[in-house]
Amino acid sequence: MSTIIEANNINKYFRKPMLFHVLKDISFNINKGEFVSIMGKSGCGKSTLLYILSTMDTDYEGELILGGQKLTGKSGNELSKVRNEKIGFVFQFHYLLPEFSVLQNVMLPARKLGRKSYNEIEKDAMKSLSLLGIGDQAKKKASMISGGEKQRAAIARALINDPKIIMGDEPTGNLDSKNSDNVFNIFRQLSSELGISLLMVTHDQDFAKNTDRIIEMEDGHIIG
Repeated sequence: MSTIIEANNINKYFRKPMLFHVLKDISFNINKGEFVSIMGKSGCGKSTLLYILSTMDTDYEGELILGGQKLTGKSGNELSKVRNEKIGFVFQFHYLLPEFSVLQNVMLPARKLGRKSYNEIEKDAMKSLSLLGIGDQAKKKASMISGGEKQRAAIARALINDPKIIMGDEPTGNLDSKNSDNVFNIFRQLSSELGISLLMVTHDQDFAKNTDRIIEMEDGHIIG
């Protein structure tokens, strides 16, 4: 099975107000199509790890590899390109632009990447929205759709550039149980049918126990 992301001996220190060793020798990998959750108490380093894995934070020791490409040591511009091409993001809050339509929001990362024409991007965005069951909401302003629909639109946006992996920080943390279940089922479908790898930080035990694997963290270590 091909490895999509690999972390080797990741160490992270906060230097202010005093030296603190926040991540300690973190090593693991995620395979193609694998759906993995990260759990642990607040302050254990989950979100800090996600920022490093997503290439947003480059101040760490160790090695990060995505799709066979070593990312450690690359420039900010190179990493920005990798993020846009290979990583999709879903957060607790959807970060949709309220004055734009749902369709325009989903198209944004692909327009930034600039690999396809406007019409091709629009077609891809509609395909993503339809896959997530909200194609009929495409022309509405993002501010006018429900919370569950906003999170689906955010997932459609994360899919637009055919990423190798989607990363999420509490992606169901702002949703009721019905919408949480819907979002989980969408992620499961992306993993099993499209072969997309998923890495989700969550406090939701029901969500985590239904993923393929749980990475348990405590005090900056992986304990299981």
